[in-house]
Amino acid sequence: MTGLLPMLAGANIIYGLGMLEMGMTISYSQLLMDAEMAEMMLYGMDGIVVNDETLSVDVIKEVGPRGDFLSHMNTYENMHIQSMPKLIDRLTRDRWKEAGSLDMEARALAAARKLLAEWQPEPLPEEARLRVRAVINAAERDYGVPESSR
Repeated sequence: MTGLLPMLAGANIIYGLGMLEMGMTISYSQLLMDAEMAEMMLYGMDGIVVNDETLSVDVIKEVGPRGDFLSHMNTYENMHIQSMPKLIDRLTRDRWKEAGSLDMEARALAAARKLLAEWQPEPLPEEARLRVRAVINAAERDYGVPESSR
């Protein structure tokens, strides 16, 4: 959450996601947890639209005092507007236990492992690949790497 104050002050870059030990270590699970928190902060920084529609004034009038807003279709239709975290869990304790009692770190680690296992890099465009190869070849020549080792 150390990114919140700079973000509120107008900073447009927050570094340190996933860093542990003063940046000497990077944790994939910490990176995913930090990224989720940053997404939530960005959501808040975008501002919250306040008007009759977003306040659901008509629904408030319809349901009335002590009415059931949770089962109203308006709630279902608009709940997806809010941030929908993937790692922060909003289950009841009983459902959390039924789901295996995994804490956020365990869920983040599983998500990181899944990402690493399934990630397929897109190949570089041919022009970019040739330019990178030219830079490497030039550096190898400059540093005396024998032709046979290239």
